[in-house]
Amino acid sequence: MNSASNQAVGGLKVFCVIPAWNEGKNLPAVLEQVKPLVYETVVVDDGSTDETYKLAEASGVTALRHIINRGQGAALRTGTEYALEAGADVIVHFDADGQFLAEEIAEVVAPIIRGEAEMVFGSRFLDKRSAIPGFKKAVILPLARLVNRVFLNVRTTDPQSGFRAFSRRAAASVKWHQDDMAHCSEIIYAASRSGLTIKEVPMTVVYHKFGSGFTRGFRILKDLFISRLIN
Repeated sequence: MNSASNQAVGGLKVFCVIPAWNEGKNLPAVLEQVKPLVYETVVVDDGSTDETYKLAEASGVTALRHIINRGQGAALRTGTEYALEAGADVIVHFDADGQFLAEEIAEVVAPIIRGEAEMVFGSRFLDKRSAIPGFKKAVILPLARLVNRVFLNVRTTDPQSGFRAFSRRAAASVKWHQDDMAHCSEIIYAASRSGLTIKEVPMTVVYHKFGSGFTRGFRILKDLFISRLIN
């Protein structure tokens, strides 16, 4: 189902791709906030076992579906490919859990609209006031930033930003293969190697749960290391 609001932003068709896995509790509120701000909203249900897909369909957005759970990176790839085929000028990646602020979509896409950048990454480490949990802020994210610099030669301030925007050319150029959470670093790495103009802007993250400990971090590191060996 097409959710086009006919609200081109800066004369450009901005598509917002939202991967969702068992987000029935949070998705309706997120969609209500996002839909008026973009040209089209695309939800990719990643094999949910709850009402996520039905809620997306009922909201009037474009609802795509993975039969099995493949991972957030895979869902974003599916949504990005759809957006390109549907004629998107700008593609935004946004989360379904309510941690990002819909009103900040305008800030993330603004450098692309102004012609200042082809890819934009939101960062928790600029001048916004994200209440990052202490252990994540002091240990996990600095370690991830170090890994990005040592292994990938990437020097963005936020090593695992999921709030990003692509110009059409960037979305067609930047490829990622990681299906799980390592896609964040892989996208940054691919963008940095592509010759695209990249910019970071401040973003706010509202934390509702505090997972993502060392186990998840080591899994991301392992996936990135294997990817570097293969490629």
